[in-house]
Amino acid sequence: MRNWAGWLVRGRWLIVAGWALLAIAGGALGGSVYDHAQNVGQLSADAESLRAEARLQQLKPEGETVFAISRDVNPYDPALVATTTEVAQQLRGMAGVREVGDLYTAPGGQIGQNERSTLVRVTFTPGTPDAEIDAAVAVLRRLPNVLVGGKPLAERAFTEQAVADAALGEGVALAALALLLVVVLRWGAVAPLAAAVAAITTTLLALSGLALVTAVSEYTVNVVTLLGLGLAVDYSILLLWRYREENDLAAALRTAGRAVLVSGGVVGVAMAGLAVFGEPLLAAMALGGLLVTVVATAASLTLTPALLAILGPRLVAREPRRGRRLILNGRRRHGNTDDSRSILTRLAALAQKGPESVAFASTALLIILTLPFVAADLWNTDARGLPSGAEARQAYEVYLRDFQRDQADAVTVVVDTGSGGAAMRDYLDRLNRLPGVGRLQLRLEMPPEATVVDLTPVSSGQGPAVVRAVREVPAPAKSLVGGPAAELADYQDSVTGHFPVVLIVLLAATGALLFLLTRSIVIPVKAVLLNLLTLGASLGMLAVVFGGRLDATTPILLFVFIFGLTTDYEVFLLARITEEHRSGYATDEAVRRGIARTGPVVTLAGLSLILVFLGFVLGGLSAVREIGVGMAVAIALDVTVVRGLLLPAAMTLLGRWNWWPGDPAGGSVTGEEGPAGGPVTGEGSPEWAPSRAPEADQKITSR
Repeated sequence: MRNWAGWLVRGRWLIVAGWALLAIAGGALGGSVYDHAQNVGQLSADAESLRAEARLQQLKPEGETVFAISRDVNPYDPALVATTTEVAQQLRGMAGVREVGDLYTAPGGQIGQNERSTLVRVTFTPGTPDAEIDAAVAVLRRLPNVLVGGKPLAERAFTEQAVADAALGEGVALAALALLLVVVLRWGAVAPLAAAVAAITTTLLALSGLALVTAVSEYTVNVVTLLGLGLAVDYSILLLWRYREENDLAAALRTAGRAVLVSGGVVGVAMAGLAVFGEPLLAAMALGGLLVTVVATAASLTLTPALLAILGPRLVAREPRRGRRLILNGRRRHGNTDDSRSILTRLAALAQKGPESVAFASTALLIILTLPFVAADLWNTDARGLPSGAEARQAYEVYLRDFQRDQADAVTVVVDTGSGGAAMRDYLDRLNRLPGVGRLQLRLEMPPEATVVDLTPVSSGQGPAVVRAVREVPAPAKSLVGGPAAELADYQDSVTGHFPVVLIVLLAATGALLFLLTRSIVIPVKAVLLNLLTLGASLGMLAVVFGGRLDATTPILLFVFIFGLTTDYEVFLLARITEEHRSGYATDEAVRRGIARTGPVVTLAGLSLILVFLGFVLGGLSAVREIGVGMAVAIALDVTVVRGLLLPAAMTLLGRWNWWPGDPAGGSVTGEEGPAGGPVTGEGSPEWAPSRAPEADQKITSR
């Protein structure tokens, strides 16, 4: 590592110039990814609900549909009748328009249940270009007091809003983050901010190239921004802090650099785990997440050390001002004692005084916070996921309330046989008697070789259960079940089926990397359990904040993000605790010293990440807000309850068993450990354990 540090020092200006060129290129060219971003679906093409939709298109091809609602009008007002008739006639003569349904000139129009609104529905031929749809929408806007909506307009609004949310969240987060880091780190803020900007712009440059050959989701841009800011800042702060402590770049890279490498590996594996689910949207997220993790780790291990070498003496820590001591380290010098008074150190001291009660209370609290998620309603985001001021959302909500009367979307069954015959009648009768089915209706004007049935559930919450029940009923011929509820059921079943594999991959990879860091099997298992407690509590609090209804993708994305990012703090703390223990300190003292010296890093990194994620709470998309709130809550809980209380309490209770199967400071777990206040001496200490003179320890502590 010293050779690596020497190379970084000698080539520091070249390294900075190289990353600057990448950042400039990314800033100039990476923005094209926004133009090529696509609305990537949640399900793979072999999902039954999508095959049912494809079969319906074969039987009766239909294009996109848009609708217009005139509100607060008298449906029989002569002016409204004349305007609607004129608009409908003009639409029928336009390119791409297949059918127009209105209240006055053709079937398909409706009067709202409040009797103060009317509906005009326009169906296009398959493959109609967006320009022709836009032309028809422009004509519909001539209707009085009108709202225009429909699937193509909602999808476009989602894409545009995702890009706007990324820009807003990135701008607010960067501004708030810069202010915090400049106040706390002064010149040191240059390194984490430069690494974050370089990581984001370089990844966007890579994504813009990939967008030319594969689908890149608009949400991938949001993932890149979130992770790029968070990881680059976290890793750079850790390196900066250790450099300030050691005043030696090689030593900082040997210790903190190793922790960054392990942490980047864990986060990278977590991001890759999303691809195991096999769904297009999650795969697109995995692509962006894996790319930015690799780039952020590379920037932190090259650009950040190069900047540290350039800034040099300006970064050697001075005694912090009183207003910054609580955030930084709050150290008070009493002789040779490291008497830290940072937030995390105070919590750890409390946990070590009563580890049994603290461990029980902390675990119970996290489990209780998890409970609201058990009753949460997971749904596929529709137009209601757009901002409240978006026309596509307003139109959809009025349509549901006044024209669909809040009925659940139909579950569609496609059977490859005619509707006649005793077997089909018996099948339809069994479907009609299924629990949760409120109405059964045959679709007319279908080819004679197929039967299409729409089943309306009693409530939308019963839709997935109705889908699964229908699929259990033997059909007289090949059948497929589709509709929005079927898409949700397919997604839930796919996630449930793949989750054990993803969990095994994450556990195995995380366990292996943490084992390499600590040479312990117990510590990786404990780390995974703590991460799961953080995840559950975060999802429970998120369910409370959003009224018990969450996007179906949110729990999976948060599982991966929380698992990856909270492992950062686990790695930061464990790396230093292990280092102290290998120096010969007993477990309790190693935990205290490790948290005292790394706790300020975790506190500052946690505050930085919370600012980043809260920046995205300002976004308009409910799914993005859920991720922002969920991650901010997770980081806050992880830094305080989990790392401040539960981790030191658990390590105190486990004692030397933390290091099973081999204690790096004393051989086996059955041997004697040195006194809590000092290093182990004698034959129990391994040859490779570094010795530290009291004078050197005093120097590092008081710096």
